[in-house]
Order: sequence, then structure tokens, then C-alpha cells
Amino acid sequence: MMTKYLTGLLSFTWLFTPMCEAQNETAPHSVESQPALVSVATFPLTDKPMPRFKVDASWPTLPETWMLGQVSGLSVDRHDYIWILQRPNSLGRTDTGLTASPPTAVCCEPAPHVIRFNLKGEVDKAWGGAQNAPYIKGVNQWPVNVHGLYVDNNDTVWVAGNGKDDHVVVNFNFDGEFIQAMGARGATNGNMDTSTLGNPADMYFDTARNEVVVADGYINARIAAFDVEQRQATQILGAYGKQPTGPTRDGDFDQSQATQAQAQGVDIKNPVFGDIVHCINQDSEGFIYVCDRRNNRVQIFKREDSGSITFVRNFAVAPTTGGLGTATDVAFSPDETYLYIADMMNGRIWIYDKASLSLLGSIGKNGRYAGEFIWLHSIDTDSKGNLYTTEVNTGRRLQKFVLQGVY
Repeated sequence: MMTKYLTGLLSFTWLFTPMCEAQNETAPHSVESQPALVSVATFPLTDKPMPRFKVDASWPTLPETWMLGQVSGLSVDRHDYIWILQRPNSLGRTDTGLTASPPTAVCCEPAPHVIRFNLKGEVDKAWGGAQNAPYIKGVNQWPVNVHGLYVDNNDTVWVAGNGKDDHVVVNFNFDGEFIQAMGARGATNGNMDTSTLGNPADMYFDTARNEVVVADGYINARIAAFDVEQRQATQILGAYGKQPTGPTRDGDFDQSQATQAQAQGVDIKNPVFGDIVHCINQDSEGFIYVCDRRNNRVQIFKREDSGSITFVRNFAVAPTTGGLGTATDVAFSPDETYLYIADMMNGRIWIYDKASLSLLGSIGKNGRYAGEFIWLHSIDTDSKGNLYTTEVNTGRRLQKFVLQGVY
């Protein structure tokens, strides 16, 4: 019996080894593809024109052995490169058999954390991980579980995380060389502290003010504007622009908590932020949009000429929704006529007239086919008006929605 077993094992090894050797002889390469536009579920709510899209099912292309994990971060830079931030740690052993020793499959290996694509969907740059971040007080500053990504007009990249001890936003140049950090991994001290963070979800960089403005929202529940020279928060705000007096999360965040109801329930008029302040973005007029995902709302603030940030408006996004909550990210059409809001639970992108905040309709639905979403997470637009989306949990992908016109 043992002889038969060893003979079979040797035969399997003889068959499998050439595949591995052939795989290792050539570097991974991308496969050429042509646009494959597919119709998208579209739900107009008025007779007013709104942007219409088709999804390019051929976009993007990756080296043939790379596999994406949960894609949490997304940003389109001023050069129209599309950047994503993804989680290699969300892949399992059956996903990454090529990296086993010896390999257990002919594919695949985790893609790098940070990937830059050109408009054709080809990989242009890729980097990320602990090797790109410094040690401060013996602690490496690369987040254990990456979350938010922002590429600023100074051509630098900001990364945030929401894993254990990830109380930092880290800044790099386009090649992944460390520049600076706000906060530090392992150090957090509540909503009113001006030098630490608490699992920041998202951020943007205000070049005019030299401030990184953070949705500090998985342990803390606030927004905080950090002067990058002083590495101190100059302004800290809670919901409605008041002091952030709400609770902070006890213990570490894990993704299972995203499906559990928050203690205070869903309340679109809640005087404090919910327990996931998920996104932050600023338009060209200085209006700041903050996603309070667990309360199914977006709060709008304004950067005044004096530099102060003041509250403007509270508005609900699919307010009766339960589960994961709705408002997970915001983006603008290039001319800022339209506001897009990503809705995680409903698998929709809501389209608003930005000036009036009147709802025009939506695109997408929950599902795994092209143009559908599982745990829709981040959205952004390029200069041509095309829309990009990412998905986490088991969605694990990046999609491109090609603008077909406004009608």
C-alpha cells in the first residue's frame, strides 16, 4: 500500500513540476483586451437628464498571476491615473497556491497593496507593505488592514487603515517612498485628542491649507484637520459641527461588526456621528462631504475663507435601510454638476443634482456580474466623467463605468 502511495505521489510531482517551472521561467504579464461595454441597471426617478453609463467588463487587466483581495481604497489623480488600495491579507490559501512552498496551484499570488492603472486599465506602478513604511518607537507604520486612499495635487499618496492599532495616515511619493505620517500606530486617545487618531477611515489633502482632513471613524467618531507641519489637529468636529462627544469604539474593529446594528440604532438626525464615519471629500467650492454610514446620511460642511470648517446641511441617503448602512463614499462629475453617493447595503450609486441635492436616480444593484456590486466601498471619477468603483468583503474588485452621455 505504501509503495503504491509513493509511486502515485512521485507521478503527481513529475506532472506538476513542469507547470511550476514554466510559470517561473517567464515574468507575469498582462493580457491585451478590448473594451467590452455592458449595460448597467439604471433607475431614473425623474424626467430630468442624468448621467448614463455602461460598464467595461474587460477593464482592468492584471499580470496573469496576480489576484486582488478586498479593494478598499480608490483615487483618481490629476493625471487621470487610477489608484487602488487593496488587502492581500484578505486572501486565503486556496487563492494564493502559487506562493506555497512547494506551490499547490499554478496560480495565484497576492497583488501589491497599492496599484496605479492608466486609462486603458494597464498596471503602471505597484508597491506597498511594511517595507515602504518606517518604524517609530519600534512599531512599523504600515497599516495592518488598509482602508482609505487619497492622491493629492502635490502628487503624493495618503493611506489609512482600520486594523488593530492602525491609528495613522501615512504619506508616500508616487514610487512608495515614505514622506510623513499623522498619528502613529498603537497610539490613540479619544475624540478630543489633537495628536492621535483612532482607526481613520478616509482623508483628503487640502493643498491651500496644507492640512490633511481625516474621517477618523472606526474607533473615534469625528473629523479632524491636521496641520502637516505641526502634526497636530487644528480643528476637531463631530456631527453638526459640534464637539465630538459621542462614544468611541471599545476594542479593535473587525469586519463582522459592520453587519451588526450600532448601539444607538439608525438615526438620520442623530446628534452624534455613528460608529463608522466612512468617507470625506471636498469639492472645488470648499464644501466638505462626510459619510456617516451607520446613520444613512451625509453631512456637508464648508471651509470658510478664514480657514474654519462649519456645518451646512444634513441629508439622508436611503434612510430606511438597515444592515451595512448606506453612504460609503462620494464623488463628483468633472464639472461638479452631479454628486454620486455609493450605497453599500443597497448596491447602488445614487445620482444627485449637486446644487439642489435633488435625487435624479441610481445605477447598479447587488450582484456579482459586471455592473453589479457586493459591498460597494469606494467611488471616484476621471476627467472624462467615467466612474470607478471598488468592492470589499467577497466583492474584491475594481470596475470602470464608461460615461455614455447625459439624457
